[in-house]
Amino acid sequence: MLKHELRKKYTNLRAEVTSEQASDFSLAMANNILQIPIWDFFYYHIFLSIEEKNEVDTLPLITLLQGKDKNVVVPKVVSSNSMENYLLTDNTSLKKSAWGVPEPLDGIEVPENKIDVVFVPLLAFDVLGNRVGYGKGFYDTFLNKCPKETIKIGLSFFEAESEPITDVNENDVKLDYCVTPQKVYTF
Repeated sequence: MLKHELRKKYTNLRAEVTSEQASDFSLAMANNILQIPIWDFFYYHIFLSIEEKNEVDTLPLITLLQGKDKNVVVPKVVSSNSMENYLLTDNTSLKKSAWGVPEPLDGIEVPENKIDVVFVPLLAFDVLGNRVGYGKGFYDTFLNKCPKETIKIGLSFFEAESEPITDVNENDVKLDYCVTPQKVYTF
């Protein structure tokens, strides 16, 4: 399938997920992440959920990471396709952007070359580890600036598309894992 077709399909599917289901799915996903060998790293980048788009709730995962004394890093959009990354602390003030994304107002900036693990938002993914986001390129641009060894983990309410995404390009960054409420995919 093409990315634009998958965006439409999964935006509609996500809209059908109730808030109770989303909460249950998000908690199951945080538990499934415990299976992935990522616990010896230092900096974990995670997106903050857009409530209006019924995204995966990342709060259970943030709580898990902080409970394991990990450094949690969150993004802030600074230009048309660029993000800065800030350490999430008890003192971090958040404000919703024009897109509804909670973002840090300021704080301790963490450069891309320090980030070990990235939890990546997505609408859909395929069995090869290709992902479909909202189409703005923020995460592909960011991931291309991270070290090659950075582990990329998608979070999805839904299982992988069995057919590969057909319009992947050279700037698209593949996932290493994708976590759903039912399982962990390894690519």
